[in-house]
Amino acid sequence: MVEGAKKRPCGAGCCECLRCCGRRDPRPRTVWLGHPEKRDQRYPRNVINNQKYNFFTFLPGVLFNQFKYFFNLYFLFLACSQFVPEMRLGALYTYWVPLGFVLAVTIIREAVEEIRCYMRDKEVNSQIYSKLTARGTVKVKSSSIQVGDLIIVEKNQRVPADMIFLRTSEKNGSCFLRTDQLDGETDWKLRLPVSCTQRLPTASDLLQIRSYVYAEEPNIDIHNFVGTFTREDSDPPVNESLSIENTLWASTVIASGTVVGVVLYTGRELRSVMNTSNPRSKIGLFDLEVNCLTKILFGALVVVSLVMVALQHFAGRWYLQIIRFLLLFSNIIPISLRVNLDMGKIVYSWMIRKDSKIPGTVVRSSTIPEQLGRISYLLTDKTGTLTQNEMVFKRLHLGTVAYGLDSMDEVQSHIFSIYTQSQEPPALKGPTLATKVRKTLSSRVHEAVKAIALCHNVTPVYESNGVTDQAEAERHYEDSCRVYQAASPDEVALVQWTESIGLTLVGRDQSSVQLRTPGGHILNYTILQIFPFTYESKRMGIIVRDESTGEITFYMKGADVVMAGIVQYNDWLEEECGNMAREGLRVLVVAKKSLTEEQYQDFEARYVQAKLSVHDRSLKVATVIESLEMEMELLCLTGVEDQLQADVRPTLETLRNAGMKVWMLTGDKLETATCTAKNAHLVTRTQDIHIFRLVTNRGEAHLELNAFRRKHDCALVISGDSLEVCLKYYEYEFMELACQCPAVVCCRCAPTQKAQIVRLLQERTGKLTCAVGDGGNDVSMIQEADCGVGVEGKEGKQASLAADFSITQFKHLGRLLMVHGRNSYKRSAALSQFVIHRSLCISTMQAVFSSVFYFASVPLYQGFLIIGYSTLYTMFPVFSLVLDKDVKSEVAMLYPELYKDLLKGRPLSYKTFLIWVLISIYQGSIIMYGALLLFESEFVHIVAISFTSLILTELLMVALTIQTWHWLMIVAELLSLSCYIASLVFLHEFIDVYFIATLSFLWKVTVITLVSCLPLYFLKYLRRRFSPPSYSKLTS
Repeated sequence: MVEGAKKRPCGAGCCECLRCCGRRDPRPRTVWLGHPEKRDQRYPRNVINNQKYNFFTFLPGVLFNQFKYFFNLYFLFLACSQFVPEMRLGALYTYWVPLGFVLAVTIIREAVEEIRCYMRDKEVNSQIYSKLTARGTVKVKSSSIQVGDLIIVEKNQRVPADMIFLRTSEKNGSCFLRTDQLDGETDWKLRLPVSCTQRLPTASDLLQIRSYVYAEEPNIDIHNFVGTFTREDSDPPVNESLSIENTLWASTVIASGTVVGVVLYTGRELRSVMNTSNPRSKIGLFDLEVNCLTKILFGALVVVSLVMVALQHFAGRWYLQIIRFLLLFSNIIPISLRVNLDMGKIVYSWMIRKDSKIPGTVVRSSTIPEQLGRISYLLTDKTGTLTQNEMVFKRLHLGTVAYGLDSMDEVQSHIFSIYTQSQEPPALKGPTLATKVRKTLSSRVHEAVKAIALCHNVTPVYESNGVTDQAEAERHYEDSCRVYQAASPDEVALVQWTESIGLTLVGRDQSSVQLRTPGGHILNYTILQIFPFTYESKRMGIIVRDESTGEITFYMKGADVVMAGIVQYNDWLEEECGNMAREGLRVLVVAKKSLTEEQYQDFEARYVQAKLSVHDRSLKVATVIESLEMEMELLCLTGVEDQLQADVRPTLETLRNAGMKVWMLTGDKLETATCTAKNAHLVTRTQDIHIFRLVTNRGEAHLELNAFRRKHDCALVISGDSLEVCLKYYEYEFMELACQCPAVVCCRCAPTQKAQIVRLLQERTGKLTCAVGDGGNDVSMIQEADCGVGVEGKEGKQASLAADFSITQFKHLGRLLMVHGRNSYKRSAALSQFVIHRSLCISTMQAVFSSVFYFASVPLYQGFLIIGYSTLYTMFPVFSLVLDKDVKSEVAMLYPELYKDLLKGRPLSYKTFLIWVLISIYQGSIIMYGALLLFESEFVHIVAISFTSLILTELLMVALTIQTWHWLMIVAELLSLSCYIASLVFLHEFIDVYFIATLSFLWKVTVITLVSCLPLYFLKYLRRRFSPPSYSKLTS
């Protein structure tokens, strides 16, 4: 990882910044505690910045993004050409007003989005923290924090910069850190302060000592750190090595106590920022397709112009004639297309925001709502997106009997009966009775519950609640003031469950545990040894001595795969673990072993000896522990569920039926990810799961890929490390196999890996991707995907701020895609083709007119007529197509298969485009030839007849295209017609007002309009009758 960091030290766009600022690459640094002025190099400001532009780059950037499209560049050249007298065809405003309007709409929209983005960033950068200075504690904004500052961070506060942990208020001299916003892991991390600074009497003494931290250069690796702490003014000087255990990275949250740290890295050098790619301007696939169609139209425009000049036999200054014809037929490419589509996007965004069925949804990027209608791959985070990250104890299984949530009162009554029969439980009276007689159910339940209450790493902490102060609460084990702290939320769920049934964990330190019985009696246990959980061992153990009896017991809990070989033979463990796992529960196997004093002393001697060995220490320690882990008594299975977000299962089912493939990318453990995938029905009950073995080299990857190739219709579960190896050697083969899977789960994924997977899917499949996440570790993936959706989680808003769309719950995604995505895409497709039709109609009429009048480059309509045609007279009805819908939203949600039709891109394709072109040529020709045939004496009459027929034809065609009428559509039709009739009074220079009032004019216009429209109405009826579209079957 560090290698990668050298190539790309500061995330995506920072190298350029460094070069242009004249700064060298980042290098290791010496940071003096509390003295930011003693710096050996310049450091970036501690600001979060998600904006695409700044004050100076905004206008050039927006204009560049607009004119890099062939479409807009063409209109700019067109407008500029009117300054040349030989090319002038009409008033300047006929070209510059539409172009100015298009640019103004775009600039205003981009400005609004940038201002919103700036306000969101400002909120994060303005968070207040306490800083230790020689004058005492002062308040500073997050953006004002510098390298070398001593910052105080309270419990549940976000860490503002990458820091070294110096002091904590916790008695045990450590603190817990929530890192799910950084790495996606739900387990809390234990962090240790620098021991030299933790021993100081007060925090202000940090400013009295001469000390510094030497740290490595900023890099991308969030799991490792190398540095040293030196105190110069002690005799002898103190040197301490620093590792990841001493760090507090930005974007993590302090979960216990108040901490003091010294700032090491700020701004773009933060680990979290370097793991985030730069925000990019996303361009929708729909916009690219429209851009492609305009290029085809431009080709047609050039061909028509050349044909016109060729028919004049290239006489005279023919090259000027070509340019004049290009200008004359410029309506073939409609400038209003961009305006209509951009305004349509604003309307779709407004509809999404105002939808009461998905409250709180925010559209942060209004340029890509059509993308939502064509998603093929959905990539989702797990923690906080699919799950609530709240563990609930669901099942206790004793082999012969199982207790679920509905029968926990039975467990409670067993515990009560055990502790109320006598002051001491029967298990404490000595082992003789228990070994001779088969244990009663009550004592078996009691043994299991006691094991769960003792075998863990949970610490109860007491806080003042306004009524009782902390010391008093601790002394009396006050229930209302107690909170549990642990590295894993699973463990807290288990301890909370034992509390709910009567056996409460009330106290714990490094060497003892206190439990309270239902009768209020305190049981004291001494902790003799703890064997913590590791990813390799997949289990944790504890040896305790009961203070009242002196009995020594070794308790252990762990994953079924490792515990199966440790416990005594039984015939139910494997089957029941499988049953519970299929329900999506996280299963732990709990076992115990009673030890005599001699057995323990022998073990301790060997254990201490192994820990002192220099060679193969970890192997020797593991061997000694394994000597205990034999023939253990199986007590119970526990089933804990990470509660899913509301309606996750039906939402995923809907998305699958809509033709999407769902991939889950999580930073969490493999077992947890697999459980959630089953629980959320991401993997259906009938599907097999192929767990990709851990591979470290090319050969292993090759063998494992071959094994996977032989599986069919099988979900894939793979870890980030194996994924990295596969992508390094067999990228094409791996992606080909993975894309065929019905579901893929990638666990232990780094944030940059998530973005890499999205990028590979886009490149390999060419399909649209949508990424959904809620944490800071999902930002890269969200920004890389064609469509980024952020879920506003409990842990801040980083993902939702960086996303294109922000939702409050995962279940809202279904409606966002099925209803709004589908409608946006279909409406934009209809709107764009209709605007093209409108322009092609008038261009066909111009071509017919020019060819009849000896190929003269003379405009048919001039001045206001040409502007009014595409604005005042037809704009409202055409734009009202953004309100059209083929089916009701309830039907779209009920039949997600309707969404599948859109994935083929049929609403806007070369076929539909060609049909509209043919309609335009037919209607334009009919209107123009009709007017030429039926006019009597004056040229002005041709203009009057053809223009009126054209307006009426457009209004009737809108009515023909609409599938579901909205009252605003009727208003738009009537308003446009009224505007045209009213404006005839002012158009006397173009149209003969007296002629319009005659009966002759009315019947001619009526005939022409009917001939141009009636055949199309008839064809539409026949198509509906004999080849109805899929949605019409549902609406009938």
